[in-house]
Amino acid sequence: MTAEPEASTGGRSAVALYTLLSVMFMNMLGFGVIVPFLTFYAKSFHAAAWQVALVFSAYSIGSFIGEPFWGRLSDRVGRKPILVSTVACNALCYGALAFAPNVWFAIAIRVVGGMMAGNGSVVQGYIADVTPVQQRANRMAKMGAAYNIGFILGPFVGGMLARPSLGPAGFHLPLLTSSALCACSALGIFLVVKESRVRRQYTGRQPSRWVMFGYAVRHPVVARLMFLTFAVGIAFTAIESTFALWAQARYGWQPRDVGLCFGVTGFVSACCQFLLTGALSRRFGEARMLAAGMAGSVICTALQPFSPGGFITVALMALMALSQSVAFPNSGALLSRSIDPDHQGQIMGLNNATGALARVTGPQLGLGLLGVNINAAFYLGAAIVAPAIFLALGAGRAAERTDHVLTPVPAE
Repeated sequence: MTAEPEASTGGRSAVALYTLLSVMFMNMLGFGVIVPFLTFYAKSFHAAAWQVALVFSAYSIGSFIGEPFWGRLSDRVGRKPILVSTVACNALCYGALAFAPNVWFAIAIRVVGGMMAGNGSVVQGYIADVTPVQQRANRMAKMGAAYNIGFILGPFVGGMLARPSLGPAGFHLPLLTSSALCACSALGIFLVVKESRVRRQYTGRQPSRWVMFGYAVRHPVVARLMFLTFAVGIAFTAIESTFALWAQARYGWQPRDVGLCFGVTGFVSACCQFLLTGALSRRFGEARMLAAGMAGSVICTALQPFSPGGFITVALMALMALSQSVAFPNSGALLSRSIDPDHQGQIMGLNNATGALARVTGPQLGLGLLGVNINAAFYLGAAIVAPAIFLALGAGRAAERTDHVLTPVPAE
């Protein structure tokens, strides 16, 4: 078993963390570039509404496959080689997406790209490898902040570079920009990030994803957090996939308007994660802050249909992002404390795959309901996230009642 990091290793682990943050920022910047115009990109192929939803969902289908696979493999061979290879392949996928001849080719590329980008469990495993338990919520918040800073610049750049009036060709430049940024990120990981794990020789096979899933759903903490991830994933991808069309229908917004909104929300979220999340978690506890973040998300989501547009719409989106930034680093910290160190990547991969499965369902629900009621995605989001408040509190109580750590015996 891999030992938990000790406090004495704090300086070395902090250097490793901030090095990884810098290259992950570049990776997220590349992803953020395409967010404001993805709906418009899909519609440029004259795609039907269900095909637009599938363009969104395809990425999550790939992530559902990739997250447990890469997490499990990184437990065995190390985090660095998985990060380098997946980010480099994602760069190739963005380049191919720029020249997709039709919507079906674009969907296929999104599946492969989602699989390659399904390395969030590897990043989380890296943080758990090099971080003492009491500092994990704070450091996972900083990782989230690096992602959000990428969103500050990424959507703004994508909105400015996209030219929807030119059809599919109008999206070549931002997609190629994403490809170049991912390539730089892969190079940065290769050159400066040090491996966090020692490669191990196993006498037997690692448990399969299905065996580990069985352990996870019976665990009092992990099971609740996985259900929370699933519920919240459905809610927010339903909103994400319809936001551009909703804003266009309600207020006449264009890609740069959506990009500006995402930029503001990313800035607010990043500031919160750098300055507040860790301190709030230490003072009030991880489970309470997770529940508080869910409650704030419900309120903002429920109020958005009544927004008159402009500043109020952006402010509610920013407050929703702030609530999520308070919540989710605590979910990752609670999860990491409940898993054997040699299975961090695999269980986090299963948790992230649960979120990916939700992201397959969310866009279909959101876009399907768009024709029924323009505000339906927000109503759906508030209704689904509300029970997650109690899942968070239940996970916290279960964590206090037991010191059980999920430690499966490898199958022979």
